[in-house]
Amino acid sequence: MELKKNLYTIGGIPVIGLAQKHGSPLYIYDTAVMIRQYERITSAFSGTRLRINYACKALTNINVLKLFRGLGSGLDAVSVQEVELGLKAGFEPRDILYTPNCVSIEEIEEAVELGVRINIDNIAILEEFGVKYGARIPVCVRINPHVLGGGNNKISTGHIDSKFGISIYQMPHVHRIVETNKMKVEGIHMHTGSDILDMETFLRASEVMFGTAKEFKELDYVDFGSGFKVPYKADDVSTDVESMGKDLTKRFNLFCKEYGKELTLIFEPGKFLVSEAGYFVARVNVIKQTTSTVFAGLDTGLNHFIRPMFYEAYHEIINVSKPGGKTRIYTVVGYICETDTFGWNRKISEATEGDYLLFRNAGAYCYAMSSNYNSRFRPAEVLVHKGVDHLIRKREEMEDLLRNQLEIDTL
Repeated sequence: MELKKNLYTIGGIPVIGLAQKHGSPLYIYDTAVMIRQYERITSAFSGTRLRINYACKALTNINVLKLFRGLGSGLDAVSVQEVELGLKAGFEPRDILYTPNCVSIEEIEEAVELGVRINIDNIAILEEFGVKYGARIPVCVRINPHVLGGGNNKISTGHIDSKFGISIYQMPHVHRIVETNKMKVEGIHMHTGSDILDMETFLRASEVMFGTAKEFKELDYVDFGSGFKVPYKADDVSTDVESMGKDLTKRFNLFCKEYGKELTLIFEPGKFLVSEAGYFVARVNVIKQTTSTVFAGLDTGLNHFIRPMFYEAYHEIINVSKPGGKTRIYTVVGYICETDTFGWNRKISEATEGDYLLFRNAGAYCYAMSSNYNSRFRPAEVLVHKGVDHLIRKREEMEDLLRNQLEIDTL
């Protein structure tokens, strides 16, 4: 987003104009930022055989999936529904890695029928899978390296108490299952968590991965998940992807020589690719002053943008209606019948009813986690591509709330 001639613009289009054209609240995505982020990571790891699988749980709009497919990305899917979305977006089945957690064997069988790659993180399911498919269907095994990574306990997935992955201490059991059922393990996978701040922690987990990978003799790829952190404020820390690429590429290439085969290095970025590309715009309904606080109440709430309440996440808030205006302190809240606070004591250009406030870093896990709580409609989504805005999801209406409800005649 840029400030030009006293107007905030996205892809050269004024934000206020987009909000007035498409309504409020509104999600806006800038493809130029997505492409920039994709090229950053592919450039950083250009010294090895790299595969990017976009972690589509971050943002599943089919147009975004098509954009990444066109860039050469594969897909990381965590449900059979995400698999089906990926196929509808044009991904080849073998370019989709299905990595579920705590699902039934029946859902995994559905994914097998769709022809996608299968990643298993549960010994019981691995055994069922091996008994049924043997060597016919290769699998990837998700390990838990017992390394604590991630910026919040809700998104830390590689520690000893995590529900994700098979413990590295259970590898002997895994090998017995694999050998008994003559299974082919084509990949090893881990994901320590999102918003990783300590690269030493990640690299330590990587060494665990390499040690485990040596035990499997038919690998085609090693998948390190993702967790690259993006900045949420001006002075925020973020993952130095370029430095990491240099260090990990060198180590991975050395491992391939030791292994005796050139393997593919896979990453599954989601937030890294789409977070900074997304913006959320909402209208100020009311300025409410109490004995201690000035509230800016918006035409949205946790039903549309839950990350600040769920993760205690910080999102920069800008009054795009008053660029350069006098700064005042507001607590920005929503209209839901809950304490849905987007930010306490934020310094924002003086706001009045009808102004538009913009939230940055709204591309990842924002619309994807939205709901119809309080029977509110979910907002529209707009994609800005090459200087043109495209409506890619209509704002919901009453018929959308009632579509799957069935009235009975006896009431």
